[in-house]
Amino acid sequence: MEFEVNDMTCGHCASRITQAVKAVAASANVDIDITSKRVKVAATTTPVEVVLNAIAEAGYTPVLQP
Repeated sequence: MEFEVNDMTCGHCASRITQAVKAVAASANVDIDITSKRVKVAATTTPVEVVLNAIAEAGYTPVLQP
């Protein structure tokens, strides 16, 4: 699953998002590209909605990408 997170601006943001995703999907691989504002989450069976909500609860506005 891939999200665009336009309000992610720095390494601290990336760290908070990674922690939020790992809290709901401990085994997930999280790949973050701050420049393109993309968060990719792989190797998890956690539903997309759960991951999206975890990022939102961390204070960001993720948008699921097709």
